[in-house]
Parts: sequence; C-alpha cells; structure tokens
Amino acid sequence: MATRLSSRSRTRGPGVRLVTALLTSALAVAGCGIAARGGPVQSPVATPVPSVPIAIEQTRVQLEGALRAAGYFVARADAPFRPPESGLLASAPRVVFQVLLPDDPGRGQIVIYEYPDTERAAAAGHEMAAYVASGPGRVQFSPDARHVLRQSGTTLIFYTWLREGATDAVAEIATVLDTVGQGIAIPQ
Repeated sequence: MATRLSSRSRTRGPGVRLVTALLTSALAVAGCGIAARGGPVQSPVATPVPSVPIAIEQTRVQLEGALRAAGYFVARADAPFRPPESGLLASAPRVVFQVLLPDDPGRGQIVIYEYPDTERAAAAGHEMAAYVASGPGRVQFSPDARHVLRQSGTTLIFYTWLREGATDAVAEIATVLDTVGQGIAIPQ
C-alpha cells in the first residue's frame, strides 16, 4: 500500500508542479506589468470634504451679509485654526471662516459652533465666557486680547483679536460682528 501512495504521488507530482510553475509564471508576468507602470494601480480615493451643517451655514450667511455691508469678504479658512476653548466648545461641531484682509492675512478667523438647540448653545456660550475670564482661560490668550462671543439660534460665534498691532479692519470686524445674534458678556 505504501507503494501505491508513492506511485500516486509521483503521478500527481508533475501535474502539481506544472500548475505551480504556471501560477508562478503568471504572477511574475503580471508583476512585470505593474513594475513597468511605476507601481500598483490604485483606484482614486475620494477626499472627504466635510459638509457645513445647515445651522452654521445660516449663521455664515448672516455674518457674510453684515461684513459685506462693511466692505469685507468671508471665506472658509484654509489654514488650520483652533482658539482656546471651554469643554462645550471643544466638543462641538465647528467651522472656521476668515475675513479676507489683504493687509493682515494671518488674522480675521471667526469660528462658528453648532449645538442641538438654543438652550445648549446658550449654556456653552456662558461656559466659554466664564472660561475666558477664568485664570486658565486668561493665560491662553494675550493680555491684550479682545473677544466677541455671540449666539445666533443654535450657533455660537467666537472672534478674538489683539488691540496692539491690529489694523483698523481687525477691530472693525468685531464691531460688525456685534450686530449679529445676541451678545454673551465676558466677565472682566
């Protein structure tokens, strides 16, 4: 019986070896085509573009209208920007916009945060006001920093600027923002 198994192995052996050789050759040939193209071909992956929530978009339209009336234009910020934030702001969906300032391109960032309802937006706004006025909040900003914190429905608008070295436009943006929504006072 041992002889039969070995004869069967011998008869199947060349077939298995032939299939293995053919598969290896096919893979080698296929590999040559890939190498000739400069690497494996990958289908393009779509870059996710985060959508702007409806409430934030509505607030942006209000801001844009007020700023355009004053001669300013707003665009979605290209550079990453995140101001110091309280816990409720840090965990909220947000979009950063920037007022286009040719004389001061590094400034003019306005952050709009969204909340599920007006009560949570108000709570987050008051938490942020208390944070900015607190010791930990104060050390996060320059002593010369000025803040605009506004609520418009379910969104919060936050803008910070420095008096020292600021162009007139940077200060004027704060004045224009004071016309949108309701102000949330930051304790002194």
